[in-house]
Amino acid sequence: MANKKFSIALHYQILIMLVLGGFFGYFFPHLAKYTNWMGDLFLRGLNMIIIPLILCSITTGVASVGTADNLGRLGAKTMGFYVFSTLVAIVTGFFFVQLIKPGVGAELGFQVPVEDIAAGTEKFGQTLIKIVPSNIFEAMVQGHMLSIIFFAILSGYFITRVGEKPRLLLMDMLNAALDVIMKITLFVIKFTPLGVFSISAKVISQQILMGNEVSEVISRLGLYFLTVLLGLFVHAFITLPLSVRFIGRANPLKHLKNMTTPLLTAFSTSSSNATLPLTMEAVEFKDGVSNKIASFTLPLGATINMNGTALYECVAVMFIAQAYGIDLTIGQQLVVVFTALLAAIGSAGIPMAGLVMMAVVLKAVGLPLEGIGLILAVDRILDMFRTTINVYGDTCAAVIIAKSEGETLKV
Repeated sequence: MANKKFSIALHYQILIMLVLGGFFGYFFPHLAKYTNWMGDLFLRGLNMIIIPLILCSITTGVASVGTADNLGRLGAKTMGFYVFSTLVAIVTGFFFVQLIKPGVGAELGFQVPVEDIAAGTEKFGQTLIKIVPSNIFEAMVQGHMLSIIFFAILSGYFITRVGEKPRLLLMDMLNAALDVIMKITLFVIKFTPLGVFSISAKVISQQILMGNEVSEVISRLGLYFLTVLLGLFVHAFITLPLSVRFIGRANPLKHLKNMTTPLLTAFSTSSSNATLPLTMEAVEFKDGVSNKIASFTLPLGATINMNGTALYECVAVMFIAQAYGIDLTIGQQLVVVFTALLAAIGSAGIPMAGLVMMAVVLKAVGLPLEGIGLILAVDRILDMFRTTINVYGDTCAAVIIAKSEGETLKV
């Protein structure tokens, strides 16, 4: 009899290393820094392939969509679902923060200094203008995702407008490049468990070394922490699965199981963009969504579809208002909802971007910016949860759009 090789599924490897990393960071915080290089290398590997992946996948995806009518229909469906799911997430968070009122009686003395958050705020109109890059190479170097996506969509669309010979040549080149990038992606994915261990150890050890006992921080901000988590869990386990089941007519449980690897990676890295290569691989190969749909919806979603971030911003702003004893009018509360939607769309898919965008929402209703200091202690932990919901929302959108286009999926 041939010897059977013992192997553990990748998502179980990631889960085990996530827990082990947390324990290592908690019990040996001073040693955790010696494992940082693994997490840094892993994130650098993922970041290395993000921009070529987005450029090649969106360009080929849009070019394969074909006519302007098809592209317009696909874009309208995608943006429609993104706005709908984000609004539902905001309303869910708003409902729970008004029901539980976590800010009433909160300890205002427990603050973390806020540094340079105001410097990062930018008007929404300015964000829209910057979608059109003045220099595409500069946009690539600086990682301006909306500009890169805009250029890729334009390139893909106009590839369909050139003659057949150059069109086929360009498509062959782009498809070949995309194949190479996906091979590199699969290679980087193999190191995910080690990267996750390092990142998990780093996050927990940083809290310990700053004097923030995780249990103490959560107990002091417990109601706020639980309110955000409750809203996120309702959105993740009720709203999105129901959307997949009744709008997409797919199996939400099977879809969730297929997404285990990218979701665990999103949880540990707190970055939608860093998780994008794994998300695309899982949606295409496990769910069976075509590259045409996945390459259009997922990179766009990683940049503008921030369900978890929008919910968190709404809860956090209302919590700060309650903590300072400020009663917001109905009009101001509607401004919070609307601004949270715009801020989530303008929020980059990088760790802690939600904090920068929260400053926009606070300014819109005249709340003190220092209020962010109230919630910074638990923000990094909540960032892991909300990023996971962001990525899960993107994958649900890909399935729903694919089914609406008549594709036969594996879920």
